[in-house]
Order: sequence, then C-alpha cells, then structure tokens
Amino acid sequence: MNFVKLLGALLIAAGVLGLVYGGFSFTKETHDLKLGPIELTLKEKESVNIPSWAGIGAIALGAAMLLFGGKKR
Repeated sequence: MNFVKLLGALLIAAGVLGLVYGGFSFTKETHDLKLGPIELTLKEKESVNIPSWAGIGAIALGAAMLLFGGKKR
C-alpha cells in the first residue's frame, strides 16, 4: 500500500469519526496561583465542533485518493 492510499484511508476514517461524534472536548489549565502552601489551579473545558461539510469533504477526498492515487504511469 503506497502513501497516497494510506492517507486516503486515514481521511475516510477521520471523516466518519467527525460525522459520528460531531466534535471533541478537552480540558486546559489556564491560571495557577501559589500563595505559600496554598495552590489553586483553574481548569477550563473547551469544546471543538466539527462541521458536517468537513467530514463529508474528508470522506470524498479520501475516496478519490483511494480510487485515483494508486495508478502508476
């Protein structure tokens, strides 16, 4: 399997996951406060939405790479 076909398969998988889950969330630390023995940390939960058109586009591009990317000249 060449690199183009592998990349196409990965794009299809990423597109399907993007359509199924619709996004992901993560937690990041934003502030630290240290006053002697007392330590405070503020954590914020961020979420990223993946648009449907991006998932569909990734699937279409991956399929095109699988179909046309393996042809040898």
